[in-house]
Amino acid sequence: MNPLKVALRDYPHTRPLKSGTVVPEGYDLDFAQVEPIHRAFAPMVRELRYDVCELAIATLLQAVEAGRPVVALPIVLHGNYHHRSIWSWEGHGGLSPADLRGRRVGVRAYSQTTGLWVRGVLSDTYGVASQDVSWVTTEGPHVASAEEPANVERTDTGLVDLLRAGDLAAVVMGKRSADHVDGLVPLIPNWKTQQELHFQEHSWIPINHLAVVRRDLLEEQPDAVRAIYRALARSIDFARPETADTVRGTVVQYGVTDTLLATLETAIRYAREQGVISSAMTAGSLFADFTEYVGEA
Repeated sequence: MNPLKVALRDYPHTRPLKSGTVVPEGYDLDFAQVEPIHRAFAPMVRELRYDVCELAIATLLQAVEAGRPVVALPIVLHGNYHHRSIWSWEGHGGLSPADLRGRRVGVRAYSQTTGLWVRGVLSDTYGVASQDVSWVTTEGPHVASAEEPANVERTDTGLVDLLRAGDLAAVVMGKRSADHVDGLVPLIPNWKTQQELHFQEHSWIPINHLAVVRRDLLEEQPDAVRAIYRALARSIDFARPETADTVRGTVVQYGVTDTLLATLETAIRYAREQGVISSAMTAGSLFADFTEYVGEA
């Protein structure tokens, strides 16, 4: 049997699987080298290049809507708060979230999941709807057939350059990338307090990436998918001592839990409100095929 082709980012909770410390019983794995991992998303949903792949939530929702043959596993690989994922330029004068109405904001792609969560924060907490802002992007959606709202535009210029020049009011960017750019300041100055309030109210942290599999693999080799799921779960458990008491340790999880479903229901609501998807769907429906073929594993 040929090895299963797998695309996963290197995290503490995937290293046991990638290193061979944890092995899916009866199956060999061939790990693709993809960095950053979002470069694996378009090949997965367009070409089914991998048997198992990490995939962003917004891309998953668009793929489901488009009928692409990928199936979500209840394995959370990545997530974080996003109150500190939108930045303004130091020295341009302090902006508040409300000041974004009628302004231009940069984001790598409108369907980027970090942008989905940031726009949700702006809407739910500050009353700034996605339609109130012009979104300037450098990339299109990973799902080729996905359409973008009329208030999305494309540019060939770097978003930080546009921000520095005053052509953008803010940019959406994860902290890891923002740390390499001098001059960025969080648009939400009390982001840490807002994160704490969010968790107090909801008891979950936003999810960015799940694991998915090809539909034909699930239908033809459910035992392989069951073995992968169990191995990923063991890999997550193996890393618990390293990730305890961290955001990563809280958000990374496995199993169809109430927390997982509540988080994804919010992501689906945001996606519909923002025009990322137009179809009605539920969080539970995302895992219906997994449950049918694999059970609770």
